[in-house]
Amino acid sequence: MSKTDRKTEIHPTAIVDNSAELGEGVIIGPYCIIGQNVQIGDDTRLESHVVIDRNTKMGKGCKVLSGAVLGGAPQDYKFKGEDTYLIIGDGNIIRECVTLHRASGEGHATTIGDNNMLMAYCHVGHNCTLGSNITMANTVGISGHVVVEDRVVFGGIVGVHQNVRIGKLAMIGGFSKILQDVPPFAMVEGRPTRVYDLNKVGLRRSGVGPQARAGLRMAYKLLYRSNLNTSQALEAIKEQIEPSPELQYLVDFVSSVRQGNAGRQLEAPRF
Repeated sequence: MSKTDRKTEIHPTAIVDNSAELGEGVIIGPYCIIGQNVQIGDDTRLESHVVIDRNTKMGKGCKVLSGAVLGGAPQDYKFKGEDTYLIIGDGNIIRECVTLHRASGEGHATTIGDNNMLMAYCHVGHNCTLGSNITMANTVGISGHVVVEDRVVFGGIVGVHQNVRIGKLAMIGGFSKILQDVPPFAMVEGRPTRVYDLNKVGLRRSGVGPQARAGLRMAYKLLYRSNLNTSQALEAIKEQIEPSPELQYLVDFVSSVRQGNAGRQLEAPRF
């Protein structure tokens, strides 16, 4: 453990491996277990009964509540005990009984960005990549190899299939079943999930200007409210709507989905 200037507090009942590195102002609560090669950044606080398993790196100013297990072995038949990692950024709030698994595949990592809130009983599987400023309500389950981009909001009790990509600023309604990629800026829900609106409030709060928002509204009507197929809708978007970075990102995202399998761009086509 590192020697720090600010006081690091370790409860007498906690077990901390000698190889662990703790930053300044870290607080380790009762009955926590800190495994091999764990790194915990400054001012991070672990409440009671938290397990941080091997090869986990956590950033500064995080708060982890009771019963969370971070860095556990992946639930993957291919995993054979190789060295893999969980990397968590700064300012995350990880609530009761959340499980975040490290990756499978030698040297690979599951990564979590900054300033996310994962509410009680959420799960993030192996080899996932989560961005920043994501909110997950209780009991969201993320399968392996999923990418969740910045500022996504999940309602409670959502299940996400492996290899799904969820675009930034998407909002997912509670009890939804996510089998295919979720386009950016979309409001979706259902079993199976469907797009039902544009996240106009999220776009405005994120500083996207009125002209770009208007273009996205028109693009969503062409993609999801017209009788055009995807190819025709994308062509109409290019011809009819004033370009913007947000619009180009949407077009690139939707185009990429068609190159994958079963509506998942991260999954290789099957022939």
